[in-house]
Amino acid sequence: MKRKADQETNEGPAAKRKLKPSISPEQAKERFHEGLFDKEVLESYTEQYAKSSPYKHCVINGLVNDQLLRNVKSEVDANIVFTRKETDIYRIHQSGDLANLDGLDDESLSKLPSLLKLRDALYSQSFRDYVSSITGCGPLSGRKRDLAINTYKPGGYLICHDDVIGTRKVSYILYLVDPDIPWKAEWGGALRLFPVRELQGKDRAIARAPGADHAKTIPPAWNQLSFFEVQPNESFHDVEEVYRAASKEQLEKDGGRVRMAISGWFHIPHIGEDGYVEGAADALEKNSGLAQLQGNPEQYDMPQDNVVEVKESEDDDEEFTERDLDFLVKYITPQYLVPETVDGIQERFGQDSCIALPDFLHPHFAQRLRDYVTKQEAAPLPDSSEEIEKGGWKVAKPPHKHRYVYLQTGGVGQNEAVVEKSPITELMDDVLPSPQFRKWLRKITETAILSYDIVARRFRRGMDYTLATGHEGKPRLEINLGFTPTSGWKDDGLDDEDEEPEIEEIEVDEKPEAETKEKTREAVDQTTTKNGGSNGESKDGKEDDQHQDLNVEEEVDDGDVGGHEIYMAIDDDEEDAAVYKSADNEDSVLFSQAAAFGRLTLVLRDSGILRFVKYVSRSAQGDRWDIAATYGLDDIDIEPDDEGDDTGNRVVESEEEFQGFSSDNEDEESE
Repeated sequence: MKRKADQETNEGPAAKRKLKPSISPEQAKERFHEGLFDKEVLESYTEQYAKSSPYKHCVINGLVNDQLLRNVKSEVDANIVFTRKETDIYRIHQSGDLANLDGLDDESLSKLPSLLKLRDALYSQSFRDYVSSITGCGPLSGRKRDLAINTYKPGGYLICHDDVIGTRKVSYILYLVDPDIPWKAEWGGALRLFPVRELQGKDRAIARAPGADHAKTIPPAWNQLSFFEVQPNESFHDVEEVYRAASKEQLEKDGGRVRMAISGWFHIPHIGEDGYVEGAADALEKNSGLAQLQGNPEQYDMPQDNVVEVKESEDDDEEFTERDLDFLVKYITPQYLVPETVDGIQERFGQDSCIALPDFLHPHFAQRLRDYVTKQEAAPLPDSSEEIEKGGWKVAKPPHKHRYVYLQTGGVGQNEAVVEKSPITELMDDVLPSPQFRKWLRKITETAILSYDIVARRFRRGMDYTLATGHEGKPRLEINLGFTPTSGWKDDGLDDEDEEPEIEEIEVDEKPEAETKEKTREAVDQTTTKNGGSNGESKDGKEDDQHQDLNVEEEVDDGDVGGHEIYMAIDDDEEDAAVYKSADNEDSVLFSQAAAFGRLTLVLRDSGILRFVKYVSRSAQGDRWDIAATYGLDDIDIEPDDEGDDTGNRVVESEEEFQGFSSDNEDEESE
């Protein structure tokens, strides 16, 4: 999956002047472990690589001269700045590009002599030939140096991807974890490799996609190098979450559980180097694109869209009938059915294109739903996707796009014999597609509902997520009904000391009558809270390209366990469009919703807006449960906001999250 553009830091006359002469074979070998270049050692690693699975890879323990690497670790700990960066695909602390070290001033360079020695050894002719011999990948560039130091603190992770970008040929990772406190597998942080499935379509074309479950786990270890050839639709891998310790004392005993490593790539030869082939870079990019499209792999993505078209016959201005209310009041908190309340929600939604309604479910139904989901969580799912699917739920795939377990409307793709009727299926099949609920939605959006597509999702802690996807075409209504029964989910919309506001309970055994209007208005007015879009604070300091500031940046774990559903604007200036937390990134989040129980969110989504569910940490108290529904709308006009938003979306600009609405107007029933 292409996430980050190549940094051509060593191209052009200026960059070439900065490059120092390559070190000699003798100098290179002195910087590695004694005996590494012996013939029998090289042959053993070549054999290991050839026999490895799920795709060819190699692990070398004790790669570098131990004292040199200890010196590198000391220099990095004392002098390198790490910047926190989060996207939909990773949460890491990252140094700048180590290829730029030659551009540092003399004073700064004097603090990193061992790091320079190691970098030059890794890209020396001797070691590049060594890697090329093991992998059989052909010549590798010494001019194009592409590496950085990444640290994964507790809660850090990297989701499944294949590393295919530009002229990358071999991916590698050299661990700088604590040399005196051996890393334990139960701390997480492993490099995990995914098998690839070959899928044959009706036209007999073969498509390739990663399986839902990883097949090989390689825990970190001091002075360990792992590497593999970068291949489109083949070299899928991730970095397991670094798991949080049970206590601060345990974390200190474990040395902080900081998974530090030098990560980088060897590239194909560039112009002027031995092995350079004119046009090879363009051919590599073209072939990579073809490989990723071969056999139309998207036809095997799960879940597939299950759009059900409907015809609305009701008049837009028609009020709820007694029959409508009899049906809806069994599932929805009565105050959300009061005409005045509906009008207020309509007004707020019309202004902002998004709203969140807490305590949306009728208390009686909500309790039944909570009891059912709590019981389901008490019986954990199998680890294997194949075993899960024998029980009726399906696993979303491929993992470089998303992973969670799901049910679809009407039991599509499921074995109906093993999918029990439950409050979840009742919501999916009976409530959300119903004409009565669609009428309620139509009053909110002031447009006709043309179709629906509904999926119930369970995001398992320590496993599941969705990566950012855009939307092209007409605006559509996306709703999310959360029913996560556990607490402890970090809601960026609330201060830590705040509690989520509640709607004052109203008698629910009666139909909502006119006399409840005032009480309803007062109750819903209490639901406005602070903005959930900030997603944390940015740091004031900004690291420049040449690491002039060599102070260590400290950060306390914020306890974020993920599970947020996030809508954000695409930032054309970012290398990765889904960057939403970094030291120098302005917050582009439009709407952020933490896992919750009984909260309904509605978002009018225009084209170009990214959406994803953040990876759920294993330290969460439970799984994230929700129903995600998409409703196709008749033509609807979206006016640009007052700030001239060039996407034409009505975005959230204020410091309030819309978890309800407030009405400052007097009663306008006459209108």
